[in-house]
Amino acid sequence: MSEQVYRREGKQVRPFSLAARVKCRGYSRRLQRAMTDFGADASFGKAAEKIKEHYGIEVPISATRKVTQAHGEAMLQEEPEGELGKQGARLVIAGMDGSMVPIVSIETDEKGQEFKGDKRKHRQLGWKEARLCVARDPRSVSGHYRATMGDVEQAGRQLVGCVADAGGGRSTKVHCVADGATWIVAQVEERFGNQANFLVDFYHVSEYLAAASELLGEGKKAFWFKQQQRRLKANQTSDVIKELTKLEAIEKAKLENATKRSSATKEEQPASACRRYLENRLAYLDYKTTLKARLPISSGETESGHRWVIQVRLKIAGAWWKTDNAERMLKLRTMRASGNWATYWRSVSQAAA
Repeated sequence: MSEQVYRREGKQVRPFSLAARVKCRGYSRRLQRAMTDFGADASFGKAAEKIKEHYGIEVPISATRKVTQAHGEAMLQEEPEGELGKQGARLVIAGMDGSMVPIVSIETDEKGQEFKGDKRKHRQLGWKEARLCVARDPRSVSGHYRATMGDVEQAGRQLVGCVADAGGGRSTKVHCVADGATWIVAQVEERFGNQANFLVDFYHVSEYLAAASELLGEGKKAFWFKQQQRRLKANQTSDVIKELTKLEAIEKAKLENATKRSSATKEEQPASACRRYLENRLAYLDYKTTLKARLPISSGETESGHRWVIQVRLKIAGAWWKTDNAERMLKLRTMRASGNWATYWRSVSQAAA
């Protein structure tokens, strides 16, 4: 489209744009939604290709990135604090865990400003933990997700927000299942106190047991492994620890016979590692009561969330993120996973109206 442009008092005037209420290089809300939709699921280059394929409109890759991240930032700004009300559901199932995301940062000078020129010479590549939270009503098959690149305190606040989104209140019992990371246990106890019941993910405990069972022969390790799992589910943790102590004797003898090893690491002592893991988490291994109440003993919902909510987009080949941009993409991903995608775009339309 060709447009006549004028100048008045040193300023540019576009009569057609003013009359039609459009902007040069602007994008309609419907097109922005399509750009954000594809940009949240695939690389920005692929998103531009999909828009061309489905709508016949060519948009720059840079514009797709800019629009997508702008709406991610808008979602962050509109995110409620998620305080628990007085009333709420009787029970909410929750979980929290961390997933590593590739992060790029630019070195700064003494004034805290980024170096000018070729920033590739001043960039640092590394990994940072994205903390994912999920909560749901036991009667629902879909959960409410939130994620953050912030510290553990921010993750704790996000978990409270998830519980609130799932209908939880100050009288709600929270059944939290996660791995035995100390920061997760600390945040659950700090945010919910006696209101929450924390359980160590049974799958993580089983991984430690499986590693310890490798000390036995092929004909014994499968039976031993299943036997310890049954004991854990029956709250016979002391018997499991006794079995691990026996394996430690075998482990010690093997290490003494290994002439090439000068020292033993934690990975080289699976029985000892498993025993320590259990002894440090005895208060969070009540599988018998949990199974009797027909509640989950594994954090599969959170673990799978790492793959289909975070990693499928933020860990695609060649992707490196600034922390702020990763935060925006996490919000886009969790907004859709929580079923709030259409709600956000309705609010955009209402605000424009």
